Amino acid sequence: MSSSEGKTITVIGSGLIGRSWAMVFISGGYRVKIYDNQPGQAARAIHEVRKQLEDLQEECMLRGDRNASEQIALLSSHDDLCQALEGAFFIQECVFEEIEAKRSVFQAVESHVGEGVILSSSTSCLLPSNIFSQVQNRKRCIISHPVNPPYYVRLVELVPHPETLAEVMDTTHALMTAVGQAPVRLKKEIDGFALNRVQYAIIAESWRLVKDGVISVKDIDLVMSEGLGMRYAFIGPMETMHLNAPEGLEDYVQRYREGMKRVLNAFGPVPEFSGEAAERINKEMCELIPADQQHLSARRERRDQLLMGLAKLKKLPQDCHHH
Repeated sequence: MSSSEGKTITVIGSGLIGRSWAMVFISGGYRVKIYDNQPGQAARAIHEVRKQLEDLQEECMLRGDRNASEQIALLSSHDDLCQALEGAFFIQECVFEEIEAKRSVFQAVESHVGEGVILSSSTSCLLPSNIFSQVQNRKRCIISHPVNPPYYVRLVELVPHPETLAEVMDTTHALMTAVGQAPVRLKKEIDGFALNRVQYAIIAESWRLVKDGVISVKDIDLVMSEGLGMRYAFIGPMETMHLNAPEGLEDYVQRYREGMKRVLNAFGPVPEFSGEAAERINKEMCELIPADQQHLSARRERRDQLLMGLAKLKKLPQDCHHH
């Protein structure tokens, strides 16, 4: 019997992120109860998940060692919160990014569950100390921030509340690992967490280079997709430094320290991301990919197909065995 057998997780909110979490958790054999306060929404979400799992099975991209119908059997939908929370050891909240909405969810949840139940939020930009400010027992609260689309992009940022217990972090880390995600631990809360801080640094410098007429929108994207991104799909910036000098990281910073500081000090101010420059950059982007639903949907589908291929490549080769 695997450790997930018979264990229940409640997912609150049945939008895109809620459905993605449900798919990830059932792939690891957990029972999942989806709750949505809009009557009928949770049931519709299950219908949607079934369709997606069947498609994934067709493409040999279904995660876990159960087939699609076995995974769907682990899923139930609920319009009643109390019912949805019954028996769960872990609650993953996925309502929209609005602090009051999330706070009221956690207040309601806390009154229905025991002290040991972990309360986890999917927020991408709200700090644990804000989200959980109205929870009585904050020791079991944590943020588990996924990356879109979580089924192919496995990173989960675990961000503790100042009062979060180490064992809550450990249990969440173990859960995320068990269902095939790639959890990282932040040792303390910070605005933007880690992923968005790094992402914004890249966006800011890319924006400045285009704005200052150094390079085109198309070409700065190629710098990432055909350059840095090739490496970053498999190794990170620290290992890149370590491997890029004959004697490793210490050697790298000795060789390049002065040049790095010179370039970093030459960076412009934080962009406004508005006004004339933004209009110009948007126009250039829309000449490449028009911003209508048809073009954007097609490109998003292409993105997800490519991510699926990359996820396949990053996984150890294995035969498709879901029949």
